[in-house]
Amino acid sequence: MSEALIIAPLIFLAALLFSSVGHGGASAYLAVFALVSMAPAEMRPAALGLNVLVASIGLYKFYHVRAFNWSLFWPIALTSIPAAFIGGQITLPNNTYKALVGACLLYAAWAIFRNANKTDDVNVKPVAKSILLTLGAGLGFISGLTGVGGGIFLSPILLYFCWAKTKVISGIAAAFILVNSISGLIGVLTKAPILPTGLIYWALAAVLGGLIGAEYGSKKLANPAIRKLLALVLVFAGSKMVLG
Repeated sequence: MSEALIIAPLIFLAALLFSSVGHGGASAYLAVFALVSMAPAEMRPAALGLNVLVASIGLYKFYHVRAFNWSLFWPIALTSIPAAFIGGQITLPNNTYKALVGACLLYAAWAIFRNANKTDDVNVKPVAKSILLTLGAGLGFISGLTGVGGGIFLSPILLYFCWAKTKVISGIAAAFILVNSISGLIGVLTKAPILPTGLIYWALAAVLGGLIGAEYGSKKLANPAIRKLLALVLVFAGSKMVLG
């Protein structure tokens, strides 16, 4: 119980910060869980469940201000949803899972830091549906396998290739994270998962943080300093996972 209450404020902060850029925060939740040495069997369903809550809020907020693009979203979602389910059904050995999640956290840190100063002043370029379909399948599988929603991978790609403006990317990421987290969670739940006892407290913290963060992020771009702080936390947690 005491550990659950200690983790709750960290979950709140993670949800607040990540929801401001349209993300569910799974990479941060996994980072928190790694810092307290939670068992991998509990980490994935907990992170995906919290992701569903926060991404739902983010999608509502960003869609409400028309920061969304259906033509970009549907091809990615079409292939990512079944791929996330398949990934969610696969249980990796503990050491392999920790190494993979650690690598994902380190990549997430790099991606966030690299795009910390990104503005909305870009010339949007078209992209073929076949590329989006292929991208969705790959990211969906990784999402279900690791317990991240996939937005931490999708957003940098959309930003790098200038396929949408920053705020629109946040809306697309929120929707992408939501559908993949639901699909991945269903896949995990079919394999007799172990849910941590403090999940209800963390869910409340995540919802509160998500409401505040998404409200702010849907109206303003995230502060570069905040993004860099997130990257630093992910580097620390990712290194811990990789190094054991």
